[in-house]
Amino acid sequence: QVQLVESGGASVQAGGSLRLSCVVSGFTFTETCMAWFRQAPGKEREGVAAISTRYGATYRSDSVEGRFTVSQDKDKSTVYLQMNSLKPEDSAMYYCAVDSLRRPCGSSWSSFGRFDRWGQGTQVTVST
Repeated sequence: QVQLVESGGASVQAGGSLRLSCVVSGFTFTETCMAWFRQAPGKEREGVAAISTRYGATYRSDSVEGRFTVSQDKDKSTVYLQMNSLKPEDSAMYYCAVDSLRRPCGSSWSSFGRFDRWGQGTQVTVST
């Protein structure tokens, strides 16, 4: 059974940093797309960043470009989201997701529907 467990969410002040972790069990992500999404109250879930795990190609949304970095540690079956220069608008529940069909990310990396396994989320709150 595939399980994804996120951690690292917290309340921080604007300009601060956090690193989110997503530990994957029951699935070897040697070749697939793993992504981070976020959802704020009253808003749709949006793709934040993703990584094609085979070669490490990464993708980011325009809203986090230059501030967020996605990475992986295959030995630990973990994907990370390093978030720097946080803004109040980054406040949301953050989820990691995996494409269990093992397709690389490509242009559809931020498509909600292609990911079929999700974690429970970790809350990030950024205050002014």
